[in-house]
Amino acid sequence: MDVNQPLQLLGGLSPDVFMKCHWQKKPLLVRQAIPNFKPLLDRATLFELAAREDVQTRLVIQEPGDALGWRLKNGPFERRTLPALKRPGWTILLQGVDLQHDAVHELMNQFRFVPDARLDDLMISYATEGGGVGPHFDSYDVFLLQAHGRRRWRIGHQKDRTLQPDVPLKILANFEPEEEFVLEPGDMLYLPLLYAHDGIAMGECMTYSIGFRSPGRGELARELLQYLADGAQDVVGSSVYRDPHQAAVMQPGEIPAQMVEFARDALQDALKNQDVLGLALGEYLTEPKPDVWFDCAELDHRESDGILRLDRRTKMMFDAKHIFINGESFRASGRDAALMRQLSNERFLSSKDLCRISVEARSLLQTWGEAGWLHGLETGNF
Repeated sequence: MDVNQPLQLLGGLSPDVFMKCHWQKKPLLVRQAIPNFKPLLDRATLFELAAREDVQTRLVIQEPGDALGWRLKNGPFERRTLPALKRPGWTILLQGVDLQHDAVHELMNQFRFVPDARLDDLMISYATEGGGVGPHFDSYDVFLLQAHGRRRWRIGHQKDRTLQPDVPLKILANFEPEEEFVLEPGDMLYLPLLYAHDGIAMGECMTYSIGFRSPGRGELARELLQYLADGAQDVVGSSVYRDPHQAAVMQPGEIPAQMVEFARDALQDALKNQDVLGLALGEYLTEPKPDVWFDCAELDHRESDGILRLDRRTKMMFDAKHIFINGESFRASGRDAALMRQLSNERFLSSKDLCRISVEARSLLQTWGEAGWLHGLETGNF
């Protein structure tokens, strides 16, 4: 992608200008970001997805007569268990639809001017008249693309993030909107993380939310330390604590200061190994979500056009020394590394590219193909 090329998707801004002026700074409203946009899934298909075990689904119902005003249920949901379409004030939200549908995955790929390490998923929300999830803020950046019908958005740079008590949703207690927009199909609104917003359906509507995760310090520390713990002995060695000069003690319950120092040095040795930290981060960022699995049988049933393509569910990234794919890491250098990075960036390799790859790398690609992580290996060109 040419990040200096103006995009209609961004209202005529280039990705470079958007990232400098709006990303995590201020909202952007784009009228007709995708002109004449039509939903990629119709209502019936969306409800079919909501009934599947491998799709994370939530149902939000507004109850005007209820003291709390809201009900939240987790799916899956058979169609007969959903409220009637004529009933106002309910919303169904489906996470990760990009993992289930090629066209939705391709739509999400239009936002890859942001690193894949941040790109999370595409959620689809379907709502009847007046439906929504209440005024709230998200701990991630989001593009809100209107797919069908109309939705009124009220937004504000909320400082008071107090939540309503005893409500199953994280709804702001004192929402103070500053701007209001009505989005038509094809319109899009970008909101930085923590920016308060409230979307209300004006009749039946669908909204696509392209979300970008922002890992917390605690979350990253936990995952990286767990990785270090699993391979700590290989990283810091197997030397044992020695204390030939330990004096006799009168307080045997006290931990020796020298042992505390030994433990601190061991941890610092593990943390200062940049290769290990890089491996831990890459494997964590490409780890598939718990409800994702791959169908190995797909390999033999896809028509090939001489192009090797990553499965839409595959996460692939790289750093200066490694290739990461679906939670695994591989060291790479030279031409193979360049081609693997190309596969990560473009999510495909042509038959011409495949002719340039080494025998070892071909074997690795074959293994990934057998696991269902990529497709097109049945072609004779490979």
